[in-house]
Amino acid sequence: MRLANKNILITGATSGIGLTSLEKSIQEGAFVIFTGRNKENVDNLQKKYPNQTLGIVNDSSKINEQRELIEILKSKNIGLDAIFVNAGNVMHKPFDAWTPEDFDAIFDTNVKGPFFFIQAASSILNDGASIVFSGTADIHFALDHSDLYAASKITLRSFVRTLSKEFIDRKIRFNLLSPGPTNTPAFDKVAPTPEIKQALIDSIAHLVPAKRMAETDEIASAFIYLASDESRYMIGTELLLDGGTVNL
Repeated sequence: MRLANKNILITGATSGIGLTSLEKSIQEGAFVIFTGRNKENVDNLQKKYPNQTLGIVNDSSKINEQRELIEILKSKNIGLDAIFVNAGNVMHKPFDAWTPEDFDAIFDTNVKGPFFFIQAASSILNDGASIVFSGTADIHFALDHSDLYAASKITLRSFVRTLSKEFIDRKIRFNLLSPGPTNTPAFDKVAPTPEIKQALIDSIAHLVPAKRMAETDEIASAFIYLASDESRYMIGTELLLDGGTVNL
């Protein structure tokens, strides 16, 4: 098994890509620490996999909760072999509708939270660990209503370079996993109104040469590769799974 005897932490793991990645990681032999904001969802998933997981209620936008999470793992003497920073705010709005509060909400969850989480987690990362940030194909082209979302994700593209250099002596690598349009429950949350949601779907549909959205299983399989030792020579770069959207 590709992740045998590895401790994997996945944020935002109670649905969508995070949930599928959790289940695939278990299948590949990992013990998975996972987070989610909804206690009921976390508890239900923990009950489903009582021996293979540790579920912790956690809001990725709150720095103090990131630090508390790491203290919990330290108290249990858990070192980490891989992290999937998957939790994110996927809000999309027309340019004139954005507010300062929206800006803070997106950047707190997608940028500030992950950065200070990695800062706190650095002391429990095992040498050779793999850290995967969840990106998006949106950073490569101008998608309607994605101003702040895409801006937050392209910041992570910079992080994987600078942090890989920061941790290179410990052979800890950072990479960005950037899906194109993916069939997840989060897609229902990307717009504040049904009209904006449909407009977004329509604008995306014609951009995908593969003529379909990705399935979560396809994105999770890419995470397994990045988390495994098979990707140990992949450092500070991006893995793009977008159905040909960017390059065709």
